[in-house]
Amino acid sequence: MLSTDHTTLALELAQAGPRPIAAYLHVPFCYRRCGYCNFSLLANREDLHERFVDAILTELSWLQTPQPVETLFLGGGTPSILDQGAMERLLGGIRTWLPVYGNREWTIEANPRDITSANLALWRGLGIDRVSIGGQSFQDRKLESLERDHTSKELLRAIELAASHMPRVSLDLIFAAPGETLVQWEKDLRQVIDCGIGHVSTYGLTFEKGARFYGELQRQKITKVDEQLELDMYNLAIDLLGAAGIEQYEISNFALQGQECRHNQAYWSSERWWGFGPSAAGYVGTTRYVNHRATLQYLRRIESGRSPIQERDELSEDQQGRERFVFGMRQRRGVAWEEFKASIPKPTGDAIETTLDNHIAQGWMERAGSYVRLTRSGLVLSDGLWGEYLAE
Repeated sequence: MLSTDHTTLALELAQAGPRPIAAYLHVPFCYRRCGYCNFSLLANREDLHERFVDAILTELSWLQTPQPVETLFLGGGTPSILDQGAMERLLGGIRTWLPVYGNREWTIEANPRDITSANLALWRGLGIDRVSIGGQSFQDRKLESLERDHTSKELLRAIELAASHMPRVSLDLIFAAPGETLVQWEKDLRQVIDCGIGHVSTYGLTFEKGARFYGELQRQKITKVDEQLELDMYNLAIDLLGAAGIEQYEISNFALQGQECRHNQAYWSSERWWGFGPSAAGYVGTTRYVNHRATLQYLRRIESGRSPIQERDELSEDQQGRERFVFGMRQRRGVAWEEFKASIPKPTGDAIETTLDNHIAQGWMERAGSYVRLTRSGLVLSDGLWGEYLAE
């Protein structure tokens, strides 16, 4: 049963241990909704920006005492959409309630059109040291088909400007767009290498319920690329980026040595983190929770003094062990097997090992020294494997 008392809930989670080392904050606004997007966001609602900042600062204040973290991630939506006044208030509140320490990292997701010298100076001055650019492609025709609101020239300018202000810059790319060829995808990858980007996230275009492209696919107005072509695109990214020193360190993520996303590594290592804002998920102690996904409902709950949490699950030791294995296996290095097995209940370890041995026999996983990890063939179908490990 979910508590509606925000004070009781915040104190309960904060005392549950292990202590969170990261925090994710969701800014649910965009200039427009791209056809492939089914995220929790509102487009063209600048009238709600200040109200949202008020609400998330209130949610943060319910922590009652500052909670130091090592990494922060401001995602969306498009966090960079906030004007300088709203952004300054938001970042100031975050610095108060979530002070960053140690081997720190503070990321903001940004649209290329928002990357200006003034914005970068403000973000850097308030503590942000990493920008993740939602570029998706360097080709104008592909950007148009994905309904992006920037050009290739604007993306190149944004990357150059961001690199001049920030110590770390990341870029998101989409492949397998309708009508895309392997040659066109190779051009995107080579452009990334030429730009000197330190971190790249690549995602095959998906057609999710709730996104407009999903409906168009059902009505045969657009067509998916062939599955083999999509596989070839994924493998090409691994080979080309790897040859340039941008090594794959997670299923969808590539980085120069030392440029890996520390925040995402906290997820994959099953560390604990706070989640704030609409649809934000958190994992504190043995509790996983998700805030209400609808922005207006989130605002109403906060404004009426009610907890924004919509879903909350208590994880057993068995569930925690299974999740740790699955998230760890997303990393290219895999999981240190004997060390991991010794840290979880024996029945859980035995059950995981039975499935693991089967997947090794199938050629989808392998032992590499003290680690177990996905093979090259296992990488491409990994999402279909995880359910076997999570089933009790």
